[in-house]
Amino acid sequence: MPLVKKIKAKKARIGVIGMGYVGLPLVIAFCKAGFKVTGFDISKNKVQMLNEGKSYIRHIDLTDLRRDFPKSFTATADFNALAEMDCILICVPTPLNKYREPDMTYVFKTARTIAKHLRQGQLIILESTTYPGTTDQDMRAILEATKLKAGTDFYLAFSPEREDPNNKDFSIHTIPKIVGGCTKNCLAAADALYKNICGKTVPVSSTRVAESAKLLENIYRAVNIALVNELKILFDKMDINIWEVIDAAKTKPFGFQAFYPGPGLGGHCIPIDPFYLTWKAREYDFHTKFIELAGEINTSMPDYVVMTCMKALNDFGKQVRGSRILILGLAYKANVDDDRESPSYRLIEKLEALGAVVSYNDPFVPVIKHTREFSPLAGRKSSPISGDYDLFIVATLHDDYKRIDLKSFNIPIVDTRNLVEEFKSPLIYKA
Repeated sequence: MPLVKKIKAKKARIGVIGMGYVGLPLVIAFCKAGFKVTGFDISKNKVQMLNEGKSYIRHIDLTDLRRDFPKSFTATADFNALAEMDCILICVPTPLNKYREPDMTYVFKTARTIAKHLRQGQLIILESTTYPGTTDQDMRAILEATKLKAGTDFYLAFSPEREDPNNKDFSIHTIPKIVGGCTKNCLAAADALYKNICGKTVPVSSTRVAESAKLLENIYRAVNIALVNELKILFDKMDINIWEVIDAAKTKPFGFQAFYPGPGLGGHCIPIDPFYLTWKAREYDFHTKFIELAGEINTSMPDYVVMTCMKALNDFGKQVRGSRILILGLAYKANVDDDRESPSYRLIEKLEALGAVVSYNDPFVPVIKHTREFSPLAGRKSSPISGDYDLFIVATLHDDYKRIDLKSFNIPIVDTRNLVEEFKSPLIYKA
C-alpha cells in the first residue's frame, strides 16, 4: 500500500481536526515522531494562539514543540487544506442534546467537510467517542457519496481517544491504542500510523468493536461510581465513613478496584458516553436498565449535596435563602482547568434557585468561559477563600486546598471529596 510506505517513511502529512484536550496531544506526539502536522480548528483565536506557540490548556505545554519542531506544526481555520493531508484524524466533541440523546452535529459536519476534499489514498480516522456503527455506517455513507470507496479508494478507521488530562503516569506513548478499520486495508493503514506514536496498538476486527470497547471502558467507570455514590448515601444514614470503608476494601489484592464518590460526574466522557449506547440500544428494541439506573444515581448526586448544605446551614441557625456559599473547585477533576460537565455548575444552579448567593474558587479556572449549557454563568470570576461565607462546599480535590486549614474559618464545610479526613467534626458534613 503506497500510503503505508509513506507513513513508514514519515512523509505522510497529518491533519488533526479539533485542537482540544485530545487533538493537541496528538499533534505533539506526531511532531515528535517526525511528521509534519496541520491542526484544524474553527476557532480563529485558538489557531492564532497555536501559531504563536501559546497553549490555552493549562497542562499542555507547547514549549518543546515550539523550540525543537518549529517547522513541523501549523494551525489553520482553512479547511481547504484538508486536500493536502494524507491522514486526517477527527477529534471533535460528541455531546448530548437536551433530551440526553447523541448530538452528532460536529462529527457529521466534519465528515461532510472532509468529503468535499476527499481524494484517493487518504486515511480518515475518527477518535471521538460515539455509538457502534458511526464509522462504518454513518461516516462511511457520507464519504462514499463522493463515489470513492472505503478500503480501495480511501481508508476509514476508528481509534478511541484514551486521554486522562494531566495524568503524569500515562500518556499517548504508554496507553495501548485500540484500532479498528472498515476493511483489512483500512486497519493496516491506521495501525501503521499509530505505531509511530504508541508503544502498543490493539488491532480489533471492526470499527464497531473499537467503538464498543471505548463505551465499555466508560460505562464500567460510571456504573461503579454510581455504586459507591449509592453506598455513600446509605452509609451516611448508618453513620459509617464511606472513605474508610473503601480504604479497607482496597487492601484486598484481587477482585476489587477502588472507586470514589463525589458530587456528580464531570468530564466529557463518563457523564455522556453511556447514553450513546442506551440510545443506540433502542434501535434493537433493548432497554439498558443497568446503565440507565447508574445514570439516574450519578445525576442525582448534586441534589444530595444540596440537601446536605441545607442541613448544615440549618444546624448553624441559617437558611439557604440569602446564605453566602463558596464552592471550592469548578474543574471536574483535581489540578486541571477542564470544567466540562462539571457538577459544580449544577450545584451553582440548584443553590441559586433556592435563593443562595453562590461564588466559586478555582486556581485553575479564573473566569468561567461561555458554554452552551451554562451560558448565564459566563464571565464570573474566581473569588478568594475567606471567612465572609456561611458555608464552604469542597467540590474538587485540588492540591491547593490541601494546604489550607478550612476549619480555621469556623464555618460549616460540606466535603464531597474527603478533603478533611475527620469524620466526626461538628464543622464537617460529608456529601
